[in-house]
Amino acid sequence: MAFKDNYDFDQLVNEAERLVIDELEKQVSSYPEPLCLCEDCVLDMATLALNSVKPLYRVSLLGSIYAAHAMDEASYAESVKNAVASAIAKVKAHPSHD
Repeated sequence: MAFKDNYDFDQLVNEAERLVIDELEKQVSSYPEPLCLCEDCVLDMATLALNSVKPLYRVSLLGSIYAAHAMDEASYAESVKNAVASAIAKVKAHPSHD
């Protein structure tokens, strides 16, 4: 039996993922220029942004509380906004397709 089969890794959640996706939705919907919103481009935007922000992993209720507190910090929220804006600009300039 594989190591990962012995544990419930579905409990391992990165709260930053939810924040980045929410912010990506906001910024894409109000972007002043046309954007490609195909699955590849949107996932590339999310991936780039997530690789730029501090992860907020949790596995428990206490971890959820810690993550919620960290998400309320203005500096973290600003880092998410900046990472998403940068990711959108990069993917718009260099999409992974023609």
